[in-house]
Amino acid sequence: MEILLYLGGIVFMLIGLGLSIGLHEVGHLVPAKLFGVRVGQYMIGFGPRLWSKRIGETEYGVKMLPLGGFISMSGMYPPSAQSGPAKGVFRSLVQDARSANDETIAEGAEDRVFYRLPVWKRVVVMLGGPVMNLVLGILIFTVLASGIGIQQASTTVAGLSECVLPAGTEKTRCEPGDPAAPAAAAGIEPGDVLLSLGGEPVRSFAEASAIIQASPDRALDVVVDRDGRTVDLTLTPARAQRGEVDAAGRPVLDAGGAQVMRTVGFAGITSQLEYVHQPIGTGTELAMQQTGAVAAMIVTLPQKLWDIGVSVVTGGERDPNGPLSVVGVGRIAGEVAATDAPVLNRLVVLLNLLAALNIALFVFNMIPLLPLDGGHIVVALWEGIKRIWSRLTGRGAPKPVDATRLVPLTVVVAVVLIGMGGLLLVADLVNPVDLFG
Repeated sequence: MEILLYLGGIVFMLIGLGLSIGLHEVGHLVPAKLFGVRVGQYMIGFGPRLWSKRIGETEYGVKMLPLGGFISMSGMYPPSAQSGPAKGVFRSLVQDARSANDETIAEGAEDRVFYRLPVWKRVVVMLGGPVMNLVLGILIFTVLASGIGIQQASTTVAGLSECVLPAGTEKTRCEPGDPAAPAAAAGIEPGDVLLSLGGEPVRSFAEASAIIQASPDRALDVVVDRDGRTVDLTLTPARAQRGEVDAAGRPVLDAGGAQVMRTVGFAGITSQLEYVHQPIGTGTELAMQQTGAVAAMIVTLPQKLWDIGVSVVTGGERDPNGPLSVVGVGRIAGEVAATDAPVLNRLVVLLNLLAALNIALFVFNMIPLLPLDGGHIVVALWEGIKRIWSRLTGRGAPKPVDATRLVPLTVVVAVVLIGMGGLLLVADLVNPVDLFG
């Protein structure tokens, strides 16, 4: 059964990844067709073709390697001028790219080419794919936060400590003679729902915890709901020492470098976790937070890749927040699906993973380098700037920007991306991220 669940998690993620890639390309396809561009192919994946079907002028299909997708638009770049054989490797690459581009311009459809679109339409076409992934990420996060809810500590008691362990002790379990924990001594039982403490109604465990911590050695009137009936109890929190932390969760240190301690009340209550529905805008907030996290990771990507390379050689522990290959994502999905946890909890983790993957696709594709979507956007904007400058200076309309001149740089970027993918693939096979260590 466990192996079936593991495989089910992988299949879930592969389907989710395929849909994410497919909808990314739909984000390019729809505006391209609306603007009249001839689209020859719509493909999910790379490598050998598994299936395809021509509908109208467009061939739709699926290829073997689910590592991305593409649409083939007519005339991405201006047609090349007639020239002789290219000399040199880079010139040959440029000439090959121009020849391939020329082949996409069908006879009689010379006006239905991408490069002739107004700049804003080209930007819309190239933005369509990444924005589709952003929208998918927001939708999934919204379903998680507002539809299913986010797990929070509730006012329902899950368990009770048996005793109060002295501050600074190395003991990890209660022994005869240790003082009973205040909550157990007060008669609080697992399953009780805290209604009020010290005369103050409590709507969350955080509120209850704050009242307890602020009341060491002070008797508190406690009202709980026990199986539908109200029970009145008296709780006297014990004195305990707690280390101070700042807003970021870092320890607050004194002049001598020791953590600042303060006296708080201790009751010995643990709460049940419940899914709490969040406001509808929470999904967008989570997506924006994830976008910032991915962007920060990309800034430090060279260092992270170096660390991954070192971990492959040394077998050291991988950063769980580092980049992953498709194999790594599938492996984590399988492990999550096979864990001994409630089905809803496993589904939430898988959906979180899929949402984060879509945000990563959005951010990564916005990098302003060809062959990524962000590179095509930069080319279009550069042409727009040239046109504005020509109008301001009274010059004639400039020639369309010939991005095939950037093919050598594009090849370098592609080689780097392939190398990065290869490194991540090897790392995920020989030294995978361990989330459940």
